[in-house]
Amino acid sequence: MLDALLIAEVQDEMTAALHATDGELEIETGADGLMALTMAQHRANFELWHEEDKARAPEVTDAEIARVKRSIDGLNQRRNDLVEKMDAWLIERLEQNAAAPLNSETPGLMIDRLSILALKIYHTREEIERTGATEAHRRRNQDRMALLVEQRDDLAGCLDALWAEVLEGTRRFKLYRQLKMYNDPELNPAVYGAKQRPKAG
Repeated sequence: MLDALLIAEVQDEMTAALHATDGELEIETGADGLMALTMAQHRANFELWHEEDKARAPEVTDAEIARVKRSIDGLNQRRNDLVEKMDAWLIERLEQNAAAPLNSETPGLMIDRLSILALKIYHTREEIERTGATEAHRRRNQDRMALLVEQRDDLAGCLDALWAEVLEGTRRFKLYRQLKMYNDPELNPAVYGAKQRPKAG
């Protein structure tokens, strides 16, 4: 049901394909529930990464930054919603041992971290291979790459270990709702406060 190595491989393949198609890749609808959610969640991270880059460009206008900020809020909400959906999908198919120690991080949150690492690895490889880059730049990014790969290998191992313990009944996890407030017009005072303030003049 859950295989961290397979998830990392799919995230790598999807990252390359999304870059090759300018984000126009169609998600494989025949994938099982968890993998389909994993792919949708990775796509949200891909789009979020590149929207954030737009806001950092030196020549970007204030109007474009405002547009990008609104887009980032929506993408971040989708990213977090999909983390919750992955965890909910797993929990619905499990009979967990209620007496087992609780793990603070869920599989969905770990898959999200693997997704971010896949994007970092892809872009670090781009820097290693960038035309015109200095040898010092390449070496720096080769060092970064080694650390990123180590971190991903460690995280994938931890995810597989957690899953094995959950199946054995020696560890459990809960669905943690993100309960984001910034996109809710009834919970964000910057939004509902603007509606309540009287207009000048």
